[in-house]
Amino acid sequence: MGFPVGYSELFLPKLLINILTFLGLIRKIISTIIRFAGLGDFLEPEFSTDPTRTESVIQYQSVSGVLMRELLPVVKYSELVDAPESCVVCLYEFDGGDEIRRLTNCRHIFHRSCLDRWMDHEQKTCPLCRTPFISEDMQDSFNERLWAASGIVDYYGGSESSLVVGN
Repeated sequence: MGFPVGYSELFLPKLLINILTFLGLIRKIISTIIRFAGLGDFLEPEFSTDPTRTESVIQYQSVSGVLMRELLPVVKYSELVDAPESCVVCLYEFDGGDEIRRLTNCRHIFHRSCLDRWMDHEQKTCPLCRTPFISEDMQDSFNERLWAASGIVDYYGGSESSLVVGN
């Protein structure tokens, strides 16, 4: 059947594409003016179109995520025996030289970068089975290091000066 002859060229999609192109041009002009004025550092990285900007953006990392990274081992995929073929987070197959994190509780393995991003989102359990990253026997040590990193050293130190006793 097809469309009638009068509808073969639709006006609305061409207008929409032209409007979006025009808005993209305005965005580039405004960001160029902001960079020219010396205010390019105030642009968010995904909106900055400055190709000369080489500094990397520091991403937010939680203290507990950093501590968990220190506790969880990193090995090469080629060193593992009877390992799965792919990472369940990114679904890419493992290569022999890939850095792998093997969880101590459930023994699941993931690409190091996949699990690190998972921890950056304040996740403290396995993405596959939800078993905690930190085992029960390591939990006290982890909590002590977490309190120390947050600046509350006397909490686990047993110092009486940190306790407030009301009479």
